[in-house]
Amino acid sequence: VQLVESGGGLVQAGGSLLLSCVYSGRTTAVNGMGWFRQAQGKARELVATISWSGTSTYYSDSVKGRFTISRDNSKNTLTLQMNSLKPEDTAVYYCGAGVRGTTQYLTQLEDYDYWGQGTQVTVSP
Repeated sequence: VQLVESGGGLVQAGGSLLLSCVYSGRTTAVNGMGWFRQAQGKARELVATISWSGTSTYYSDSVKGRFTISRDNSKNTLTLQMNSLKPEDTAVYYCGAGVRGTTQYLTQLEDYDYWGQGTQVTVSP
């Protein structure tokens, strides 16, 4: 499975960005997916995750109410709509996919089998 993110960039605080992740290869094996981020000098952390069907989602407290994760399995696409961005949202954002048995969302880093290359999001004050 290959994952390719896009949509990152520089935005002012309070602005919005839409991240996209297109996956290819063994697409029928992809189950839960998610977005993680890694700020400079910090560990990779969960932002949001979604079940295979798209009906179940989970958000970290830091982004709840501001970010929305969604997916379109017919287009092999995962998205993250980010609104009301803050400087502390600055990080490299990674798309991840799990291919093991569960179709539920995946909150742990070790549950993910494939990662994209990441896209930089920078929020200026």
